[in-house]
Amino acid sequence: MKKAVVFDMDGVLFDTESMSSNAWMRLAKERGLGDIGELTEDCIGRNRTDIILQFKRRFGEGFDADGFLNAGRDLMNRYIAENGLPLMKGAREILQYLKENGFAVGVASSSGRKTILRNLELSGLAGYFQAVTGGDEVTLSKPKPDIYLKACEAVGVPPQKAIAVEDSPNGIRAAYRAGMKPVMIPDLVQPDQEISGLLFQKYDSLLDLKDAILSLYPL
Repeated sequence: MKKAVVFDMDGVLFDTESMSSNAWMRLAKERGLGDIGELTEDCIGRNRTDIILQFKRRFGEGFDADGFLNAGRDLMNRYIAENGLPLMKGAREILQYLKENGFAVGVASSSGRKTILRNLELSGLAGYFQAVTGGDEVTLSKPKPDIYLKACEAVGVPPQKAIAVEDSPNGIRAAYRAGMKPVMIPDLVQPDQEISGLLFQKYDSLLDLKDAILSLYPL
């Protein structure tokens, strides 16, 4: 039986979710937008198109959400250029382990495909992945299941036989609706009662998942 694991990227493989959140908070303060903590949390896991809609719902149709997101991206890119791309604990170890044990491995991230490929190359992780699916390659963002359905097709494994590794409620909802086995490794947001009910498993780190992954098959 072919085994597959599909990873979200931000907050799962790279410690970029907190970077993005901090950049948005800084910009919001500088621009007098007030507290956007709840908005930021709700946007975790969504693609750019959906995030723009969320910002316009909050601040009105005339709000330059595209410009705000570009400014946030520029802040992140400057940090990465100066400090490197921070890996989440256990990222390299679990990917090597999956490779050694014959898993098909994919990425299903709401970030754009170009950004995903750049990050994988910068970190030296690109060789571990058989397929990459970006948020700009589907019409409907997480929490809709489209990106995970596309990712499972790309790695050649039915959703029911694949594990999705996520850090956000929107990502868990998407994986569950796709029929996958959602595994949560929380980053900025802990699962509430709803999300806990959707989980296949929950772990504190990718290292913990690595130690358990073979025991999760057969699904």
